[in-house]
Amino acid sequence: MFEDVDTELKQRIDSLIKELENRITRAIASDERLSETAGVLRSIPGIGPVASTMLIAEMPEIGTITGEQAAALTGLAPVAHDSGTLRGKRAIAGGRRALRHVMFQAALVAANHNPSLKSFADRLRKAGKPHKVIITAVARKLVTIANTLCKSRQKWTAATA
Repeated sequence: MFEDVDTELKQRIDSLIKELENRITRAIASDERLSETAGVLRSIPGIGPVASTMLIAEMPEIGTITGEQAAALTGLAPVAHDSGTLRGKRAIAGGRRALRHVMFQAALVAANHNPSLKSFADRLRKAGKPHKVIITAVARKLVTIANTLCKSRQKWTAATA
């Protein structure tokens, strides 16, 4: 009996998720500027439908701010923990947490499938950097690339990276 309930519940949740995804897609497609922005973002290897939608929804400023501001809004900018002569370790902090988590996932893909970010990640790996540091650096670079391309309204090419 419980297996039937679980199956029905899963099917109901899946259908609700599918309907929500369709509504989001229609909303983006109905607005010319959002549609163009989504096209620019989706052209970047590593940014798929979820990451592009999250960037549009969670960072409407994309394309109108600097790369440093974009990294800070995403929570991917290093924050210094210094006081007087004490120099602390840099760490990421603040920003929009949900967007940061999505960008980490996009960075994992980009580090393997985006030629320029793959070479960047390989260079950091050879330098002995920890995996999380590499993914954070790739995510930050991915956000700044996305911001720059949205600002110029150009799609990604190997030459633009």
